[in-house]
Amino acid sequence: MKKILNITIGATFAITAAFSSAQADTITVAVAANFTKAIGAIGKEWTQETGNEVHFSFGPTGGLYAQINNGAPFDAFFSADTKTPKKLVDEGKASDYFAYAQGKLALYSTSLPVTKDPTAIIKGGDYKFLAIANPKGAPYGSAAVQVLEKMDMYKKLDSEKKIVQGESITATFQFVMTGNAQLGFVALSQIKDPESPANGKGEFWLVPQEDYSPINQAAVLIKDSKHAAAAKSFMAFMKSPAAVKIIESYGYEIPK
Repeated sequence: MKKILNITIGATFAITAAFSSAQADTITVAVAANFTKAIGAIGKEWTQETGNEVHFSFGPTGGLYAQINNGAPFDAFFSADTKTPKKLVDEGKASDYFAYAQGKLALYSTSLPVTKDPTAIIKGGDYKFLAIANPKGAPYGSAAVQVLEKMDMYKKLDSEKKIVQGESITATFQFVMTGNAQLGFVALSQIKDPESPANGKGEFWLVPQEDYSPINQAAVLIKDSKHAAAAKSFMAFMKSPAAVKIIESYGYEIPK
């Protein structure tokens, strides 16, 4: 089983916690890597409002799905696509499906002028590697392949071994930030993050959404959750004005 980064977000608020400690609960939520910072901020808001705590496990959507099938004790799953959560519902392993965000794909580079003419940059080939997320397990990777195919460049770059794949969109972003790849298709949220190392460094091209299938992201409640009430509370909070504001601040849209 692949090791997935675990982050705990929780805070003790003297008055609130003292009053609600008997009812406080802790949930564990599996989250697609691209949504790491946004859901972390939302988790803090939810903890402050309810006194409950949430533990997050981040990773590629495909890997988290495998973890759930292997019995990982998650209470909810926030995917980077809609297909995987729907599959869990169809398999009788999840319920309470809803789409919580729509991601956006961006081409980012710390050294190449990708904003003005990204197609010319990609076709020019003046780089060693172009990074994408693994298209088999990460929706942002699948979207990147669609964009490259529309440029009629995917097969060429693949045959020239210029494409390097990150296991998740987080790994893909790191390839670009460290210079191991000179450019790459990443999530806009990774650039919009107020604490992103991309701030003030390099430039990006926001890929037209008509160039790839919508990256709608959906969540489900895991059927075997032992903390279903708290998990449902967290999922409901995702639709609140406070959560929506955070989601949009990280460069996502709310699915229509």
